[in-house]
Amino acid sequence: MTKQEMPEAVARWLSLVAADAELSPYLIGVDRDRLKEQVAIALASGTELPHLGWSEAEHRRAESYLRRRSFWEQVEDRCPGLLPERDAPLIEAALRRLTDRPDRPEKLALLNVLGRAYRRFGLRPEHQTVIDDALRTAVPWQEVERAATRAGDGPAWWPVEVLDHDLACDRVAVITVRPWRRLPYRPGQAVPVCTPRRPGRWRWLCPANAPRPDGTVELHVRAVRGGAVSTSLVHQVRPGELLHLGPPADTGLSLHDEDLLLIAGGTGLAPLRAIVEQVAAAPDGRRVTLVAGSRDVASLYDAITLDKLQQAHDWLTVVPAFSHDPFAEPGERGDALTVALEHHRAGQQVYVCGPPAMLAGSRLRLLTAGVPGERIHLPERIPWR
Repeated sequence: MTKQEMPEAVARWLSLVAADAELSPYLIGVDRDRLKEQVAIALASGTELPHLGWSEAEHRRAESYLRRRSFWEQVEDRCPGLLPERDAPLIEAALRRLTDRPDRPEKLALLNVLGRAYRRFGLRPEHQTVIDDALRTAVPWQEVERAATRAGDGPAWWPVEVLDHDLACDRVAVITVRPWRRLPYRPGQAVPVCTPRRPGRWRWLCPANAPRPDGTVELHVRAVRGGAVSTSLVHQVRPGELLHLGPPADTGLSLHDEDLLLIAGGTGLAPLRAIVEQVAAAPDGRRVTLVAGSRDVASLYDAITLDKLQQAHDWLTVVPAFSHDPFAEPGERGDALTVALEHHRAGQQVYVCGPPAMLAGSRLRLLTAGVPGERIHLPERIPWR
């Protein structure tokens, strides 16, 4: 192996280890740049790989990844031109992750991406054995094919550059990205997001802004317990890094006519703020009330932007709701749904977006309060987390 080929071989090895369900936990908390240096030294000197605490069998499997030809090389030998070399690592990591039995929201995100890739690269049943052999595993191709029939035409993912990363409050980051080519989404939709720090893992996020002339997209992310992607996005990703966004998908939060009552909990604010910006782009006389819920004042991470929006538009009323702040004003004290019901008026379209516990009983509470079912809009088509 030449000196020029060394960094690529080490990067490929790391991506394979990170995509291995049994080996990837050993990478948590490891300085990856330092690990790459150690692996490069081991390759150059013919010595053993550094031990990360894995068993002897796991160590042998990690070493086998260094000797293995890349996924793309194996597919290219049998199906020349099938997959672009630059896209093969993303496809490989996503397919490996799909075989690891991910939870339902992540699985839907993976299928959203892989279904579009299946169409984009013209995959057919005769290619499946070739790809399975290269992966040395059996992909649930029926699920991918079903996703492909639902997927529209277009890119499977959009590379984006992180322009700004703001740790807005504890465990919440506001990340601004610029796609290399414009992302065609509508306010209220969700997109799968992937970071190379967690190969093959995709997480649903909703853009927090309506489409902008410069194409930039703002993402609000909360680091959730056990969430590898969200934790990396909040605590590790920095400006200048590369992310990938998958094809936008509807969530059930598209804009309807009439006045709006928008009820947000935590980072569920993102798609509802995007809807506010959509109304602002073409004001039509409607009134909009946005209730932004958080535990206390310190947790209301987007307060400055919300204040600017309210100052700029006389048709918009922003109401904070603090569930655990004893110093809050009486009209702002309580969970978001409780405070919002004080502002409900007949004829409003009511939107709710927030954590699972908030969504679980929101429809019943709204129906009990007299809100017609056809005017209640929740993110039901994509599991929210």
